[in-house]
Amino acid sequence: MQAAGCVPGTEADAERIPPAVAAHAIATYTHPGDLVLDPDCGTGTVLTEALRAGRHALGLTTNNRWWTVARANLTAAKSAGAWRDGSVLDARPKVLATARAVGLTGRVGLVLTALRTTSNNPNSPDHDPVESAAQLATTLRCCEPLLRAGGHVVVIAQPHRRSDGSLVDLTTQLIAAGTAAGLTPVHRCVALTAELRGDRLITRASLVERRAARATVSPALLAAHHEVLVFQLAHDAELAAANAIDTSPVADDGSGFRVTQPSCPEEQRQEATHAC
Repeated sequence: MQAAGCVPGTEADAERIPPAVAAHAIATYTHPGDLVLDPDCGTGTVLTEALRAGRHALGLTTNNRWWTVARANLTAAKSAGAWRDGSVLDARPKVLATARAVGLTGRVGLVLTALRTTSNNPNSPDHDPVESAAQLATTLRCCEPLLRAGGHVVVIAQPHRRSDGSLVDLTTQLIAAGTAAGLTPVHRCVALTAELRGDRLITRASLVERRAARATVSPALLAAHHEVLVFQLAHDAELAAANAIDTSPVADDGSGFRVTQPSCPEEQRQEATHAC
């Protein structure tokens, strides 16, 4: 299914961030005129939603196919009236730690990216989401110096199952990746990807996800959400915690997110588990 407002070919990126999820994260964690960075942007859904929201956008990818589609998406957004600066580079995230990125230091309001697997085909033998989470630490380490004061890093991950149908614990891996990059986890959210029709929950799983579910040894339910981990610079998180008045869970406001703001990572994992 083609993503709304995106050019044909965007849907081929099975691990892209859904436009509605990207739009909500951008509206929640940035202000108009901020710079949004996706260091592994795929077909560019984050970049286009940033432009449409009046933010500047910068993306990186080394996949020639995705680079072409992402460029087309940026062009389409600008043709539709999104006038902010937006670009996508054919480069690896490590370029952000070189002299070429010096001008970005302290300017990025939001790093918004998806956990991408080590293979372009999630069903291939080298598909290892845990290894990908470990590699993400390197990417986040390159992004950390670019964050402005009060900026956020948001990582979105699709649920993954082992061959026996059990879910892989990606949350722990992602928190470890962020912490290794000098970031502090401040929220764990759930981005719903299913639609409620009457008393039925209709999943919007991709063909790849449906095939993976059928390939498990035991019957497995299709995932109806994406995991969302939100980080800040350590000193920003400390200031926010000192100024916090209410740390109770926030009720679902219909936006697709359910957010908890626990006082420590261990409580964060426990409360978010109940929220799921």
